Amino acid sequence: MAENDYHPEEEPVSTTWSTMLQWLLGIVLIVGSGFLVDHYAPPPMSNLREEVQELTRQVSQLKQEQAMPAMVLNRYRDSICYIFGVYQVGFPNQKPALRARISGTGFVVADGLLATNRHVAEPWYQDPESDALIKKGASPQLEKLVAFFPGVPAPVTITPVAFSANGDVAVLTIEDAHGVHQLRPLPLAPETPNPGELVAVIGYPMGVLGMVAKSPPAVYQRLALRHDDIGAASELAALSLIRPSATCGHLGDVVGDKLIYDAPTAHGGSGGPVFNSRGQVIGINAAYLDGFSGGTMGISVEALRPLITAAQKKSAPISQPQNASLR
Repeated sequence: MAENDYHPEEEPVSTTWSTMLQWLLGIVLIVGSGFLVDHYAPPPMSNLREEVQELTRQVSQLKQEQAMPAMVLNRYRDSICYIFGVYQVGFPNQKPALRARISGTGFVVADGLLATNRHVAEPWYQDPESDALIKKGASPQLEKLVAFFPGVPAPVTITPVAFSANGDVAVLTIEDAHGVHQLRPLPLAPETPNPGELVAVIGYPMGVLGMVAKSPPAVYQRLALRHDDIGAASELAALSLIRPSATCGHLGDVVGDKLIYDAPTAHGGSGGPVFNSRGQVIGINAAYLDGFSGGTMGISVEALRPLITAAQKKSAPISQPQNASLR
């Protein structure tokens, strides 16, 4: 019968809207879960491994930098010498108008060869008082130039053989080098350093006075008031008390062949090696500015390399044809 036929009613609007919201919420939850997984889930194992390797490298570098000063001092101490000299500037047949002593530092760069500053090997270089006399016709002359090596009981004579034309760098030969030929040459850095790097400067700041100051009490009491530097240095050498000191700092800037750093130094430290964090020599300590702790200056080893080559050619056997034009 017609009145008993079943005709299903259409779904109400409220039920349809609820179903749509459920689907939308489901989609939002899926997208949100993907976002959270992407940003907060642990990174892949390959990324973790790379991060661990980078942290390990940084820690290793920090340890190397902290250990560097002690490493270079212990490894190369015997190859870093104290230089003492006496020079005069005067006119012929007259008493010298100027006579003075010089203290500095040098280091072995090849068999029988030392590097230092030109103003140590040639003390009248850039000296205003000497320049004034030389302009009037006076002549400069070295009376004595010797090197005291740690562990060697007597000084050895050294002779300048090569000078930088524009920089404060020189190379010298060790004349009576018995027992010194076995000293290890210091490694020169193959590339230009970058500002901010850690540096260590090794040398003899304050010369004999500095070494006497750190000597045992009995030695200090005996030598503290001595004015004969060569005599006091010889006594220190006989007692195995020729010992360089190390100071540390950071490279502030590199301008051409000049290095600026804040490792402190003093008179007597001129000519000492400047090491980077890898234990390589990047420069030769040259000067400092009074009143400014960051104003220590050195000369890049790039200015030293051609002088070593020239000195080796000059000291090679004269029978070699390529050396016939030298000297």
